Amino acid sequence: MCQLISFAQTATITGIVLDEENRPIPNVNITSESKGTITNNNGFYLLEITADVKTTILFSHLGHKDITIKDLLLTTNETFEFNPVFKIAVEQVDGVTVTARGEKKVEWITTISTEKILKIPGANAGVENILKLLPGVSSNNELSTQYSVRGGNYDENLVYVNEIEVYRPFLIRSAQQEGLSFVNSDLVKDVKFSSGGFQSKYGDKLSSVLDITYKSPTSFSLKADVSLLGVNTNIETRSKNKKLSSVTGVRYRNNALLVNSQNTQSNFKPSFTDVQSYITYQFSNKINLNFLGHLSVNDYQNEPLNSQTNFGTLNDPKALIIYYDGKENNRYTTALGAIKGNYYLNEYTTLKLITSIYHTTEEEYSDVRASYELGEVDSNLNSSTFGDAFNTRGIGSQFNRSRNDLDALIFNLNHKGVHNKENQVLEWGAKYIHEDIRDQLRESEFIDSAGFSVRPPRPEFINNQPESPFNAPLVAYNSLNAFNTIKTNRFSGFVQYSNQIESRSNTYYYNIGARVHHWTVSGHNVQKVAQTIVSPRIQFALKPNWEKDILFKLATGVYQQPPFYRELRDREGVVKPNVKAQQSIHFVLGSEYSFLLWDRPFSLTSEFYYKNLTNVNPYTLEDVRIRYEATNDTKAYSYGTEIRLNGAFVPGTESWISLGYLKTEENRNNKGFISRPTDQRFKLGILFQDYIPTIPDLKMYLNLVYSTGVPGGSPSYADPYIFQNRLRDYKRADLGISYIFVGKEKTHDKNHWLHRFKELSLGFEIFNLFNNQNSITNTWVRDVDSKNEFAVPNYLTSRVLNLKLRLRL
Repeated sequence: MCQLISFAQTATITGIVLDEENRPIPNVNITSESKGTITNNNGFYLLEITADVKTTILFSHLGHKDITIKDLLLTTNETFEFNPVFKIAVEQVDGVTVTARGEKKVEWITTISTEKILKIPGANAGVENILKLLPGVSSNNELSTQYSVRGGNYDENLVYVNEIEVYRPFLIRSAQQEGLSFVNSDLVKDVKFSSGGFQSKYGDKLSSVLDITYKSPTSFSLKADVSLLGVNTNIETRSKNKKLSSVTGVRYRNNALLVNSQNTQSNFKPSFTDVQSYITYQFSNKINLNFLGHLSVNDYQNEPLNSQTNFGTLNDPKALIIYYDGKENNRYTTALGAIKGNYYLNEYTTLKLITSIYHTTEEEYSDVRASYELGEVDSNLNSSTFGDAFNTRGIGSQFNRSRNDLDALIFNLNHKGVHNKENQVLEWGAKYIHEDIRDQLRESEFIDSAGFSVRPPRPEFINNQPESPFNAPLVAYNSLNAFNTIKTNRFSGFVQYSNQIESRSNTYYYNIGARVHHWTVSGHNVQKVAQTIVSPRIQFALKPNWEKDILFKLATGVYQQPPFYRELRDREGVVKPNVKAQQSIHFVLGSEYSFLLWDRPFSLTSEFYYKNLTNVNPYTLEDVRIRYEATNDTKAYSYGTEIRLNGAFVPGTESWISLGYLKTEENRNNKGFISRPTDQRFKLGILFQDYIPTIPDLKMYLNLVYSTGVPGGSPSYADPYIFQNRLRDYKRADLGISYIFVGKEKTHDKNHWLHRFKELSLGFEIFNLFNNQNSITNTWVRDVDSKNEFAVPNYLTSRVLNLKLRLRL
């Protein structure tokens, strides 16, 4: 018989209880108004409390004075970490800053609930899927896990997993080749994200930081997610003596369901598989060791057959019809091994040592011939051939061939330290990175139009016949042929100091720090070059002692990005070691206002930012592939404003609405300012959760994205100052509906067959609910008769239905 335990939603408070000598205390009683628990032998506790209402927590233990947290108010599924230290002499009342949403964050970090990450639908569901709903984050490709932040590109984002930096593949050019993100959402405990103005400890990138923390399990658990797109499984373990814990995930994904909804018909045989494990061993109360291992094998095979793309206007509809011959065969194999040691020197000081090795081998082999025709479209609604092409005429063919191989090895050795005492925090770190990259590029593109091969539009191929003989060789329209072996050694360090000052009228918080980075580039036929940069940064926050709960924040600093291998390589594949670090000066002003509406917690966050960029390395963006000019002859700027309102629009849930405005332009070699490839002016993101009041176990999850179009690029060899047309606006809605058979609020007695499950749900997802035709790039084709060149949009996925089963034992 089914038993509904509680309709009320819950939050969690967890941590470790210590004594004055930093030793864990077992059997501490922890109680709230309705529930209670005790600490285990390692002082660990976990207590679920009712969300969205004020709660008082009492910690008591024989021989110690009580510790009390008064009026703690957490949102649904929020996890609040509290590590009390018992003292013998004085009764304590903890100084938690209580607001409508719990404890204030003053580090320019957005914390995202892991509960939403697992449940919100998306063609590429996971952490990145949620990030794309934030106001400053943009991505117009649902098959990609890449994202741009406040006018930056994909290479300008830092990603850490348990303080270990992770990397994206080098050669991937199309989103459908990506497969799986490095981050396994089923293993995630905490997600923190900063879209600008972040502290010195986070590293040397221009745009953002994604800081992921994986779980350290407290008990055994086995979980599986099964859908039409693939299978995810993970297992959590913990030894009897509580010293060893592990969480391991295995994922398999097949994008055929999504790719086959695109215009191009193909024989698509992808295989995206990875295994990932995070292991923790507690040697003592002072020392623990963590291991992160990851192995990914992505095998992408695609044999395109034909496609028809309708475009143009209502009065002049056109169609591009393409017939393919050949196939693509790409393979990306990546491995990461990392060890992190933590030493708790005393109650105030923690020392960390982190080392990792990242290795990737990537192969990109393709031979694809495309014969295409341009025609008119039957727009007669009463016609049996409505939407079909007619009156087509042959305009040419295109042959693309690639034989690209890359082998990259990246070694990291990193030390970090933190000293935290009485609201004052001193942090420092030193890091060494060695990059060894071997890259062979062999690409060619031949264009055959009206029966002859088209040469590149360069001066040496100008045809002045019959005035002068023309004897130029027959060459590919586009070609790359380069072999590079590059070694980079990087030394970096940071130091930062934080303090919180209380006064009668206000609370002040500030953080001041700086980074230094020195690197050398060398390689075969490459002159050794060394460069050094310094990046100071500061954050300030003010919390007035007002009746209204509001926090004001200001951040500024220098953010510099020393060039990675991709940024050193120009369009011809030539490495230019003298490329300087791109520099961005951030100015960020923001506020966070927490309040109660309908007796439920809400938060309104707003930010205004301006970024002044110099030494910019200009690039072109083709799907998800970035190609740099490998120069520093450009300056740019980016500014905008963002607003996000989140809270319990429906009791027991958390939803949000975000709005963003962005403008970013660049000036190449003093030619004047034009839009950058990521100049996406307006962004609306909505995340909404709901349920049927009479059937609370039937849940609905909806995400909506609307954004204005970005620049559509320009044809090969064309001046980007001439081609400033934009892609159509991006509009997308993904809907998920599931029924919970077993969950946190719904369990079953021992005689019921569902008693063995800790979680069980079944549902469906509809991707691109309204079947909008979104595009990410243009294909440029020329009409032989009119000599006009047309920008033909490459459309993304259409409406797709996916079924999903989630279970946990």
